[in-house]
Amino acid sequence: MREPVTPLERQLAGAYAERRTALDAFVAARRAFQSGQRLDMQALAGELGVNRATLYRWVGSRELLLCEVIWSLTRRTIERGLARPATGPGSRLAAVLADFVRDVLAHPGMSRFLAEEGEFAMRLLTMQSGGYQQRLIALVHDLVVGETAAGRLASPVPPDDLAYTVVRVVESYVYRAVITGEEPDADRAGRVLQALLPSAHPDA
Repeated sequence: MREPVTPLERQLAGAYAERRTALDAFVAARRAFQSGQRLDMQALAGELGVNRATLYRWVGSRELLLCEVIWSLTRRTIERGLARPATGPGSRLAAVLADFVRDVLAHPGMSRFLAEEGEFAMRLLTMQSGGYQQRLIALVHDLVVGETAAGRLASPVPPDDLAYTVVRVVESYVYRAVITGEEPDADRAGRVLQALLPSAHPDA
């Protein structure tokens, strides 16, 4: 491509040049996470062509950026699960959440994150300041209410308590290697979730 030679061309090139934003940082961080790379803030700042101070002003911290990246992938994964036709007996919601556990464990970014930063990952995604767990509980709560209203779910447990318990069960299987040293097992998670989220039509 020809380099701009006149002052007007140079000014126009500068005016049309891509200007990086906080959203660019999020997209680049998510791309790196999904490929199984460790999120390195210095490398991310270099990729974006900004300094670390600007990057931290945009995203707050590495922890908060990771929470946003993982939450975006969580929401997308669950939404895709809900969009798939229900198959097999039992509760549709329990099946979706069991598949979510399976997808988390198979995801390159989460696999690396749990293997290399397991204790940090568990703290980050369950502590109040990150906001991830609260959003997941709220999402599950809405799904419980919706599935109950649609006549597909029948549980005697109030939605608030049920959503919290279900999320804790999901977490216990995702972080099983960190907590007990045992290999995670999405099938076992599925059986527990089916017990907690019984279908309103178990014989259907």
